[in-house]
Amino acid sequence: MSTPAIELTNVSLAFGDQVGVVDMDLTIAPGTIFGLIGPSGSGKTTAVRLLTGMYQPDQGSVCVLGETPHRNNYRLREQIGYVPQLFTLYPNLTVTENMHFVASLYGLSYFGRQKRMNELLNFVELTDARRRLGSKLSGGMQRRLSLASALIHNPTLVFADEPTAGIDPLLRNKFWEHFRQLRDEGRTLFITTQYVGEVAYCDAVGVMRDGRLLLVDSPEGLRRRALGGEIIRIVVAPQQVNVAFSVLLRHPITQDVRRAPDQPDALLVVVEDAGAALPTLLALLSETPDLTVQTAEEYQPPFDDIMIALLDQSEVQHAG
Repeated sequence: MSTPAIELTNVSLAFGDQVGVVDMDLTIAPGTIFGLIGPSGSGKTTAVRLLTGMYQPDQGSVCVLGETPHRNNYRLREQIGYVPQLFTLYPNLTVTENMHFVASLYGLSYFGRQKRMNELLNFVELTDARRRLGSKLSGGMQRRLSLASALIHNPTLVFADEPTAGIDPLLRNKFWEHFRQLRDEGRTLFITTQYVGEVAYCDAVGVMRDGRLLLVDSPEGLRRRALGGEIIRIVVAPQQVNVAFSVLLRHPITQDVRRAPDQPDALLVVVEDAGAALPTLLALLSETPDLTVQTAEEYQPPFDDIMIALLDQSEVQHAG
């Protein structure tokens, strides 16, 4: 097996009375987009700063690309790209001048870096703005410049701390296109976000709250954890809902039946495998007298609902 790109073991860090992270265990394989999600103040940025060596843990061990991160570990820092939450480049330098500055920090020769800079400016769609001052860029353009600068030295591992915060949905999609392309090139990406819908773009997702990493799973795994299985949405006539509810609930393939909160004539049926269960349930309902199914399909609730369910479950478990 290959060495993990990131490995945290029993890591804790506190700031006086304020908790940063608590007993955090995490392993991320190379070539993965890992998304860390949680409400503001949950510990996401603290986790990134621990992984980049800006903070040192009070307890536990942090291993990044096989080494312990700290400020003076230059060999490791050369393999890492970092996109912070806020724009930290120079507002009085142009896009090109900012990228030249960052490239010089990594020892890239002036002429050797030109091709790489041109590729990255095209990659983040800033070629036409290359002579514009940093202070004259929109927030989205500043974030794209931060991403391009973080990639100038061709890092193996990229940390991006809420890179899509405050930008429009179209630009967020472009960012994730960039991230998937980097992943496909073999890089590992560690991305924090408050946008729950972005979970779907990740290979693996961690959910944080109050400094604790509650769980790690694939996007589909999170759905199953939250819902208890897969969901089939069945719509019948309003006067037939009670009959359909009773018939569906009695069948052994059904794990649960719920009324859809947004549609009184729709039922949400929880099953182990929606694809396999759908024909069986349709046949069952068709055999029921005076019952007509209007629509029946596999249903995937939005990830906002999934996250709320997962956080509610964690509160119950923690209280217990």
